[in-house]
Amino acid sequence: MEDLLLLIHRIPYPPNKGDKIRSYHLLKHLAQSYRVHLATFVDDPDDWQHVPRVEALCASSHFAKLNPLWARVRSLGALFGNRSLSLDYYRDASTKAWVDQAVKQHNIARVLVFSSAMAQYADAYPGMRRVVDFCDVDSDKWRQYAEQKAWPMNMLYRHEARQLLAYERKVAREYDASLFVSQPEADLFRQLAPESASRIGHFNNGVDTDYFSPTPASSSPYPAGQQAVVFTGAMDYWPNVDAVQWFANDVFPQLRARFPNLHFYIVGARPSAPVTALAQLPGVTVTGTVPDVRPYILHADVAVAPLRIARGIQNKVLEAMAMASRIVVSPQALEGIDATPGAELMLADGAPEFVAAVSQLLETRNHTIGPAARRRVETQYRWPSNLACIGEQLECS
Repeated sequence: MEDLLLLIHRIPYPPNKGDKIRSYHLLKHLAQSYRVHLATFVDDPDDWQHVPRVEALCASSHFAKLNPLWARVRSLGALFGNRSLSLDYYRDASTKAWVDQAVKQHNIARVLVFSSAMAQYADAYPGMRRVVDFCDVDSDKWRQYAEQKAWPMNMLYRHEARQLLAYERKVAREYDASLFVSQPEADLFRQLAPESASRIGHFNNGVDTDYFSPTPASSSPYPAGQQAVVFTGAMDYWPNVDAVQWFANDVFPQLRARFPNLHFYIVGARPSAPVTALAQLPGVTVTGTVPDVRPYILHADVAVAPLRIARGIQNKVLEAMAMASRIVVSPQALEGIDATPGAELMLADGAPEFVAAVSQLLETRNHTIGPAARRRVETQYRWPSNLACIGEQLECS
């Protein structure tokens, strides 16, 4: 086996939580073919328990502690230096020293960077075979934030969108390949960075269809006789916060007027204050962290993904599809997912369409959408086949 440097912005474990899903399966895949030398950050105290499991997949590893509050404060210096806040957020002297030592000690010739902010640790090695998995066009996410926020946050977000895009384009020009999570993301970046278009590609996320199965042995978390509509996700992430606020205030009251026993469950860790406040609304429950999200998806009458701001592929949608759940999604949540509206899920744009789509599922008890969604995931969203392109990119000369 040859040596490979892998740079990931957050510890790639556990496998079924948010943005760590893709990086975890990427690490597992690479460990089958390379001696992996991993540098990553731990920004959640609860994640230190997972370090031994990640270490077991690596030839060597470096886990840098990152305090999110201090990192945010420190990154504000980028506003005065025409730099990306994201790069300053993840800038760390101990990580750079470890990377430099690992490259020298193991004579590493290949590096895979996961997320643009980690590319700074490979900037000094132009002689390597360098591949970056941007996942999403993060700069465009900041642009969307700027359009939604008031001053002064819109100013900060515009700065980050501009500076991060400049760095993304630099990385794409200098690296051998740039990969994204979906065809739409890759197409968008080709428009933003036309000089690198020939080296831009993508590979889809996958789903662990054994873990997210429609037949796990689990009891319902919902009271008997209650109808449930569910949203799952990290509830300190602003696009998720925006989605549940909009649904709880603009959509759910109309649904509850038609279905008095309907309850809206917001399931996910670290609910922010605006999310917690939604529990004061009639029929709305905010669970916070739960041991397992699968029973909430499996036993819900309908799952919803009413995102109004999104980049890349929404794992929450794929996971619900894998569990044969009937899910209603916004156009933003569907982007990058190859699924047929009306047959494998329901598509709704705006409050009236969401009310109509959820109502239709509650009234008709359509039992074909869920199994069709599961079949789509089984045929098109499996990790082994989707990850095959990584080795090809790393081995090209």
